[in-house]
Amino acid sequence: MHDSLVQLAACYGIAPNYYDIWGKRHHASDESLRALLSAMGVRADTPEAILQAQKDHETQRWHFLIPPVRVVRSHQRPWSIRLNLPPALDGRTLTWHIEEETGRVHRSDLHTGNLHSAERRDVEGDVRIGREWWLDVDLPPGYHKLVLEHEAAGNRECLLVVAPPACFQPPVFDRGGRVWGSSVQLYSLRSDRNWGIGDYGDLATVIEQWGAQGGGIVGVNPLHALYPHNAEHCSPYSPSSRLFKNVLYLAVEAVEEYRDCSAAQKKVRTRTFQKRLKTLRDNELVDYRGVSECKFPVLELLYAHFRKLEEYTPRKQAFRAFQKNGGENLRRHTLFEALQAHFHAADAGVWGWPVWPEEYRDPQSEAVRRFIEAHIDRIEFYEYLQWLADQQLHAARVCAHDSKLSVGLYEDLAVSIDRGGGESWANQDLYAVNASVGAPPDEFNLQGQNWGLPPLIPERLKHARYAPFIATLRATMRHAGALRIDHVMGLARLFWVPPGLDASHGTYVSYPFDDLLGILALESHRHRCLVIGEDLGTVPDEVRHALHAHRVLSYRLLYFERRQDGDFKAPAEYPDEAIVAATTHDLPTLAGWWRGRDIEVRAELDLFPDAAMRDAQWAQRALDRAKLLLALQREGCLPEGLPTDPAATPELPPALAQAIAAYLAAAPAKVEVWQLEDVLSIKEQANLPGTTSEQPNWRRKLPFTLEQVADDERFIALTERLAAQRPASV
Repeated sequence: MHDSLVQLAACYGIAPNYYDIWGKRHHASDESLRALLSAMGVRADTPEAILQAQKDHETQRWHFLIPPVRVVRSHQRPWSIRLNLPPALDGRTLTWHIEEETGRVHRSDLHTGNLHSAERRDVEGDVRIGREWWLDVDLPPGYHKLVLEHEAAGNRECLLVVAPPACFQPPVFDRGGRVWGSSVQLYSLRSDRNWGIGDYGDLATVIEQWGAQGGGIVGVNPLHALYPHNAEHCSPYSPSSRLFKNVLYLAVEAVEEYRDCSAAQKKVRTRTFQKRLKTLRDNELVDYRGVSECKFPVLELLYAHFRKLEEYTPRKQAFRAFQKNGGENLRRHTLFEALQAHFHAADAGVWGWPVWPEEYRDPQSEAVRRFIEAHIDRIEFYEYLQWLADQQLHAARVCAHDSKLSVGLYEDLAVSIDRGGGESWANQDLYAVNASVGAPPDEFNLQGQNWGLPPLIPERLKHARYAPFIATLRATMRHAGALRIDHVMGLARLFWVPPGLDASHGTYVSYPFDDLLGILALESHRHRCLVIGEDLGTVPDEVRHALHAHRVLSYRLLYFERRQDGDFKAPAEYPDEAIVAATTHDLPTLAGWWRGRDIEVRAELDLFPDAAMRDAQWAQRALDRAKLLLALQREGCLPEGLPTDPAATPELPPALAQAIAAYLAAAPAKVEVWQLEDVLSIKEQANLPGTTSEQPNWRRKLPFTLEQVADDERFIALTERLAAQRPASV
């Protein structure tokens, strides 16, 4: 049974074993393989079930006369198209046509008897002859419809995706430019005008500030839709949907309706409301519930004002166009928002659709249809909020253009979605809703990680002609000049954790990497969007090579760029097709790393397996600080008067942070970004992986307002140094 189970798992891309970062081989147990197959909807609990599942998979593989989707490269013609012909069609002449996106049609005949025969298969008495068709047609990059016509077999259709050879890169790189800028956690921003959480207006301010100093890029945490009412669910990497935006980031007073809505203005100007806003602004942590309780009543007043507009007005027509363009995806998401708000209002324990009344868990149910009829205004309210978010992000993009950022806004794409959110509700057949994405054990997470996010099922993604992946890219690239793909290795394989088991029972599941890369390149060009792949950790060499060939920038962090002896790499040793940074949101800030604050917190939370491991990390950190000082000295970046003994400098001085910025600026990497936390010498990191309620993850605010940052000597000195070493033009 074991061998047949492993063979069945391989049919669905499930690896029987994997190697961790230390080179240790891990074998997936039979229990894990059965659980992962079950999560994909495949029974494998008995020898008979395994045999039937193998037959079903084989039947499905040979079922298609022409594949539902084929992704090819524009520069690699002719293209191979696999046909599975019944004997009645083998040796016959078929007519085919290709309808381009533009409407242009190519038509010709295909003599199947002239095609190379790949193999012949009898599947449950149904004979198929596999043949390879080499198609040579001059097609532009895009999504085209390939149709085989036959009066007996009927029309069979394939989505033919013609992709460019590599992703888009902005013209500044063609001129030899090396871009620099900032990365921010939007929720963490303070300003004199926001409502206790950073908003899209603050994002425009950051863009203006860094643009004025000569910066070319501003990165931001994922802006995906969360649960506005749920204060406990605030991780931007666990979104309700990656197709829509977080409306809690709306700058309420910037909404056009606010200027004319006296009811909203009156509410906001009251002493009670202003007092509440001051409290929200002054809080050290974001009070998500409090922000929501302030914003949503005012937004409802603005929507009521908006509804009174006549249909012929330009603003109403723009909203209707947004609804039309959003289509079924928009309606499903806002329907989910309305349903979730409805059930959560009655029971605060309702965290998502899996605990709704059963008749509402199916988007196509009669109960859901009746809800739509009874609550259409409420659904349109959530569509209105998405429209406002789209408008404010568009304004941020315009701001980036006006501020002459050579790349612009740099958005982040989370690896998956929350299992109880809107996207999983609308696409239950595409996700393994009971399995979880995670990571095997590594240096920072010795027990491995279970991120609690459901993965897409590879077979079903392909049968859906990659529509969910395409929609996700378009939603994130819409206003972005650059896209960071979190855990980019997920395009090739994801670490699945079986339902009810911990990460030690997980293994990797393969995805159609070449197809997804091709679509990524196509959408990158269509949106003129640079692509950055977060490729930290264990990434197979073949994946790195493919990403490099497709001009996806690698993600290089100072902490990890070491030689074999542990010394820090010299700037010249960094690759040019890369983005460099000192650290990132899941790692200690620069000041925190120098101080060892991350080790202190882990020790306080008892996250080390034993005291020996804790002491070893303290010793290693002391050695790493010394190595960094020596690296800076070697490159002539060490500030004058700063000793090379790290014990003499227990806290990270701003001059040392600026020296590190200069050190990284000397690298040939195309992009360098700095967290605002590192500019401002903040010790606490945004997120500590492996913790939830123990730490205020995704809640910490910066200790300074944006108005104060603009005049901060650390900000000015660091940006001036970057501008000198990485000029906007060469």
